[in-house]
Amino acid sequence: MFFSRHIYSKLLSHSTKKQITVLTGMRRTGKTTLVKQLMAQCDIPQKHYFDLERIDVRALFSEPNYETIVQALTRQGTDFSRKVLICIDEIQLVPNLPSVLKYLYDTYDIKFIVTGSSAYYMKNRFSESLAGRKKIFEIYPLNFGELLSFKGVKTPPLDVKAATRFIPAEFERLKSYYDEYVDFGGFPEVVLAESREEKKDLISEVLSSYINFDLTSFSDIRNPNNLFKLIKLLSRSIGTKLDISKLTSITGMARQTVESYLYLLESSYLIRTIPVLSNSPDREIVKARKVYFLDNGIASLSGDLGSGSKFENAVFNQLLHKGELAYYQLKTGREIDFILDQKQCFEVKETATESDLKNTQSLAKNLDISESYVVGRHPARIFDGYIWGGFIH
Repeated sequence: MFFSRHIYSKLLSHSTKKQITVLTGMRRTGKTTLVKQLMAQCDIPQKHYFDLERIDVRALFSEPNYETIVQALTRQGTDFSRKVLICIDEIQLVPNLPSVLKYLYDTYDIKFIVTGSSAYYMKNRFSESLAGRKKIFEIYPLNFGELLSFKGVKTPPLDVKAATRFIPAEFERLKSYYDEYVDFGGFPEVVLAESREEKKDLISEVLSSYINFDLTSFSDIRNPNNLFKLIKLLSRSIGTKLDISKLTSITGMARQTVESYLYLLESSYLIRTIPVLSNSPDREIVKARKVYFLDNGIASLSGDLGSGSKFENAVFNQLLHKGELAYYQLKTGREIDFILDQKQCFEVKETATESDLKNTQSLAKNLDISESYVVGRHPARIFDGYIWGGFIH
């Protein structure tokens, strides 16, 4: 059964264009499923699907003479005088593949749809050799709305203002699903797994394959245990400013190594850092970035997180795709958790109060932002500006 994703309409639209359609993101986010559905809906009669995890397929696309690929497919009955669809999974496994695609793209009428598990690889290899020939689509774990869809739960998408109308019956209907989203995140297999133990095992498997395969395939990681130690420390730092000196001290790694690993983790979709919006001349405030994980399940598995950290990370992932995110903080420590497109302020509290909203509104005046909200997980006294956490989907 195919469960549609919010990005699918964009992918389907681009699948009719000449440009190469590139899907990238962490392992197990559903890229292959999306590609196979696009393939099924494509009206190009001649279709091929290749998985580069197969040795024989890697050997074919590693041929130094790219015409050998055409000859091999011609023997299988493909007519390259007519349009051909070629879908390729895990393109990061063949280092020279951008060059292969460029040649075939320029020489024949081929529509390529490809997937890869590394933003780092895409940005560094594809940008140079396939400029103007490709469009990259980033595939993330499911958001809360998509999780509900996978569960067969019907609910209309809500904008922020509509979500301020708290409906107790709706809260009770969706609460258990939101609790699951906060605890286990949005990897499709994890969402569809029935038991908590199975969900935990799948998340552990995703993290292990990410470290042992995705990262080691394009980076010289001499000690994976040190990298895992850093990931655990970062998970315990969700919603706080990155302190490189502290991370260096605890891990025992050189500062340059820590900074290199942080870049690697962000480039490959495990974490995301957001900047501060500040009118302060204090350089330490201006350059400080906060860290979040791009999946709540991995964050929860990596560290012993409190419910507040998990909830804030979930809200981050719900806001992530709606625009540019930043945070705001004064030297006194007063802050706003999220600023969206420098137009909307969001403060995250497990149990929100009216004073939380007033404090957020007061700070927002410093930024000339008039729209402020408090996102709460548990119902409290209802007031203007309160939003239940499950709203953003």
